[in-house]
Amino acid sequence: MSWVIEEKGYSQRRACGLIGLEPKTYRYASTRGDDAAVRVRLRGLAGERRRFGYRRLLILLRREGVTLNHKKLFRLYREERLSVRRRGGRKRALGTRAPAAVPQEPNQRWSLDFVSDTLNDGRRFRILVVVDDCTRECLALVVDTSLSGQRVARELDRIIAGRGKPLMIVSDNGTELTSHAILRWQEERAVE
Repeated sequence: MSWVIEEKGYSQRRACGLIGLEPKTYRYASTRGDDAAVRVRLRGLAGERRRFGYRRLLILLRREGVTLNHKKLFRLYREERLSVRRRGGRKRALGTRAPAAVPQEPNQRWSLDFVSDTLNDGRRFRILVVVDDCTRECLALVVDTSLSGQRVARELDRIIAGRGKPLMIVSDNGTELTSHAILRWQEERAVE
């Protein structure tokens, strides 16, 4: 196109007409901003939280003040090749597994677990069990028909008010213990 304009001396409009191109298309300049800072932070967060997909990373970025459309984040996520691979079937351990280190003092590590049962009328109820791994003391038994992540966070705050904050909390990956409320609580309290 520029050859026709420079060599032949045609106007932009006439050169576009000869080629069959709309002048607006020729003059168009992209307004897409530079995403380098977002890409760097996205890679950093994906490295810290390896099993988080783009939706959860979007929530973390928005908490940091980054305003971004989910579709654009998905495009950047794909271009950076950060896609989380689907987990395969469960692998059986070969030999014996090394036991986790036993905490030496109270409030080093707490364990959370859920137990469920049914009442005579068929309704299910759940029990949240919080145990200090060093003293084997049961810190709380919370019984209810449903226990949300917010309720678990509230109960943990109640225990911390009376006993102090643990260094680490260990749990299985149940839905209540991997919810946004628990992840936010963990981040705000700086508990591993």
